[in-house]
Amino acid sequence: MRRLFPVTDQTDETSVRDSVRDWGLGELADAYAYPSAGTAWLRANMVSTLDGAAQHDGRSQPISNATDMRIFGTLRGLADAVVVGAETVRQEGYRPARAREAFAERRAAAGQGPAPAIVVVSASLELDFALPLFTTPLVPTLVVTGAAAPADRVAAAEKAGVVVVTAGEGAGAEPARIVPVLAERGLTRLLTEGGPRLLGQFVAAGALDELCLTVAPMLAAGDAQRIAGGPRMAVPERFALAAVLEEAGFLFTRYRRT
Repeated sequence: MRRLFPVTDQTDETSVRDSVRDWGLGELADAYAYPSAGTAWLRANMVSTLDGAAQHDGRSQPISNATDMRIFGTLRGLADAVVVGAETVRQEGYRPARAREAFAERRAAAGQGPAPAIVVVSASLELDFALPLFTTPLVPTLVVTGAAAPADRVAAAEKAGVVVVTAGEGAGAEPARIVPVLAERGLTRLLTEGGPRLLGQFVAAGALDELCLTVAPMLAAGDAQRIAGGPRMAVPERFALAAVLEEAGFLFTRYRRT
């Protein structure tokens, strides 16, 4: 792993060679630290091929690598909650987040629980509440929906012990209201892992503060979905480059709202 941006050392051949080394989880955690405590901050973590594919055969794993997964784990280790769409839960087989000893001291110092809560955004609540994500989480799983969500599905969720949170008056949650509603519950360090439809909704609502994008040195062709789908913005929003790490041709970038 080496840091390409921001430049902190001289860029001669020796310093560049010496900077290519394994990074510990502590260094990664420092590199991806959230802003000051109490600031509601929504960060997305996605991976894309060179030609814009966010998935291969419906899953992101084939275009990832071991370092990308270490960063994935680090981002989870720093977050209060992981926000994910219902379709991604179904496709990726989401399980409860687990406590990791490497982040225990850091999380305790930040006043966080042992693991991030998983927050599922769903309008229909057509979810299998018998899955471990809902029955055996270390931290209770939340489902965010709208006030007009199907009453029978809300009842089924609550009967299973799932916490249902309302963020909007319609059938589904309003993306712009999800962050403040979660912040009211003390969940301010937020991470969304998609899917592309949910990320697109956050982007269109102007709710995304930061994008952590892994660019995989692969070409996929085909008709795979991009990292963000859904409604189109009238004017593209500009983000500023915050950091770039590189390993084995993979670029691990961070962009923040300007």
